[in-house]
Amino acid sequence: MWMKHAAGLVVWLLVATVSLGAALQPPPESSAVTSLAVKLFEHAHYSHHKLDAESVSRFLIRYVEALDYNRLFFLQIDLKEFDNYLPTLPDRTRAGDVQPGFDIFARYQQRIEQAVAIAKECLKQPMTFDGNETILIDRSKAPWPANEAERAKLWRERVKYDLLQESLNKTKPDEAIRVLTRRYDRLLRSVREMDAGDVLEVYLNSLCHAYDPHSDYLGASQLKDFEIGMRLSLFGIGAVLRSEDGYAKIVSLVPGGPADLDKRLKPDDRIVAVGEGDQPPVDVVDMKLTKVVEHIRGAKGTKVKLTVMPANAADSSVRKVITIVRDEVKLTEQQAKAKVFELPAANGAPAKRLGVIELPSFYADTEKMRNGDNNFTSSTRHVAILIEKLKAQKVDGIVLDLRRNGGGLLDEAIALAGLFIKEGPIVQIKDPRNRIQVLRDEDPSVTYDGPLLVLVSHISASASEILAAAMQDYGRALVVGDSKTFGKGTVQTMLSLSAWLQDVPNPGALKLTTQKFYRVAGGSTQNRGVIPDIIMPSSYDVREIGESSLNNAMPYDEVQPAPHQNYGSLNGKLTELRQRSMIRAATDPEFTYLNEDIARVKQQLKVGTVSLNQAKRLEEKKATTDRDAARKKERHARAASALKFTEITVGATTNAVASASMPRAAATAAATKPTASSKPADHDTTPDADGDDENGVKEPPTDPLLNESLSILRDLVVLAPPPSGTAVAATPSPR
Repeated sequence: MWMKHAAGLVVWLLVATVSLGAALQPPPESSAVTSLAVKLFEHAHYSHHKLDAESVSRFLIRYVEALDYNRLFFLQIDLKEFDNYLPTLPDRTRAGDVQPGFDIFARYQQRIEQAVAIAKECLKQPMTFDGNETILIDRSKAPWPANEAERAKLWRERVKYDLLQESLNKTKPDEAIRVLTRRYDRLLRSVREMDAGDVLEVYLNSLCHAYDPHSDYLGASQLKDFEIGMRLSLFGIGAVLRSEDGYAKIVSLVPGGPADLDKRLKPDDRIVAVGEGDQPPVDVVDMKLTKVVEHIRGAKGTKVKLTVMPANAADSSVRKVITIVRDEVKLTEQQAKAKVFELPAANGAPAKRLGVIELPSFYADTEKMRNGDNNFTSSTRHVAILIEKLKAQKVDGIVLDLRRNGGGLLDEAIALAGLFIKEGPIVQIKDPRNRIQVLRDEDPSVTYDGPLLVLVSHISASASEILAAAMQDYGRALVVGDSKTFGKGTVQTMLSLSAWLQDVPNPGALKLTTQKFYRVAGGSTQNRGVIPDIIMPSSYDVREIGESSLNNAMPYDEVQPAPHQNYGSLNGKLTELRQRSMIRAATDPEFTYLNEDIARVKQQLKVGTVSLNQAKRLEEKKATTDRDAARKKERHARAASALKFTEITVGATTNAVASASMPRAAATAAATKPTASSKPADHDTTPDADGDDENGVKEPPTDPLLNESLSILRDLVVLAPPPSGTAVAATPSPR
């Protein structure tokens, strides 16, 4: 019955007029930018690989996947048609011709329009949820639909899945249809909002990823966001925005920012127009969120005039004009921060005070550093301040938490490693000509020489791996965490294209892989990552996360070791530390929960599909609800034994609070892409989940990995004496 309906729907789609409007044309700068990008890849990229038939084949498939990652829109006939570009694509791209990318995008827009039409038509049809149907959620490795009828079937399954999800969330049928209609309209709007610059950026990024997964093209907007992320500051009003039903909605205000201090702008207010100083306001309803952001940001001391729909207004026609003076906004929530934990005596182990420093990235305001501003932002400077505060708190040891740290500035990683050792090599760098350069910490001073534990995860990447590897090779710290880190062992150089294209306005930049880095012990972290001394269970271990899962990743290799010190912080106690940790983990209820969750994830990944039978899904949901309720009850029963901690920031220390531990890290895989519907105005945070259940009862925060790391560090404090530097020969590390 459905296939008959699908066939009729396909015929309707074939004869319908697609409401696309004029196809996008390449922007004026595209030819010069593309031609230069190819030259830089062929001559400056680590591989020095020519843009040939092999690389353009990767280029084309990367572009198609970037547009249609889950393989729901294009048809196999489209892919065959796109293959016709391959014979001429190297020469056309080298000459700066990007028309193939825009032709493919036009087809993509058409397929999106058709898919949304199918989805909306499906919403009009009655559906039952009592059969044996299943849906493959992740279709990234599945074939593209063979024809229109197969695509219609896929979208019927997708709509049925979405309706079932809403039903399971107790959304009424009519409201569920409205919710999904708005969702599909947002999908359509996000594609229609893409301008020529956006398409060029996706196309050139696909060219970059044909060489390796970490080279990127950054258009003017993306380049600005990258610079903000490195210096943790910007000039604006300090508001986080989200796109919702065509409006730029205030999600939150940055503490201490101009909007926060002004007090008139509130969360959930919606911005309808933005004016610059005394200029007439620009209507921003249905405007792409990145464009709204560009209107709001501006130079320090200038005025921005916002016309908003107040969230608390009884009448939706009410408008309020708020003028705010732009100023520097410090993104302090992304800075390093610390806590002091009080571990009471237990099971014969003595009470200890232990510090935890959470470092989300290796950042620095390099412009202020170059200009001699002593108040510059720097991850090394901030960690040094926090260490001094922890020492003043008389901590017995420190955990450096890098679980959410995806990397950052190489110089910062080297400088930060120098806080824990006397001078010496930190990392080795190899260029395309196989020349080796040893990058060293030249400062003989040591900020902290006490017991140190480095906590890592599969998300810890690049600069994080350099630091963790150096601490491990020096025997300076115990590395604890997932089975391995991300495995990114390459170095990127940011090349501003304006240096070559001075007559082209805002040509963007190329983040180009130009070197590979190696541990002082000689091995690379590329693909393999850093293997912790003590491995704890992690759900990341059963997922495809890391360099080895990325397309076109560079291979592992080794270089000769560099002579370095051995501080002997483990002092032959590693076996005992592992055994003690295993005993604790075997009896810790949180690790029992974690292992149960890992087993379920393994099974879900093995099956790969989700049932569309409502009774079965309700049964699964009830099992999940009952399990979570039982865990919550058990956690509340254990709340009396919660660890006490004191929060410490770079600028201040707060009062002690009680908690089971820090909340579990909400890390995001490096391969994850942001959605088109959500974009912060001034920085890239999103609201945290509150952890409440339906009755408003808060779940005690849990982080068994951090708790166990603290116990391991206490063992290290008790078992191992303070480190002392002794030279070791330049021989490969057994790790």
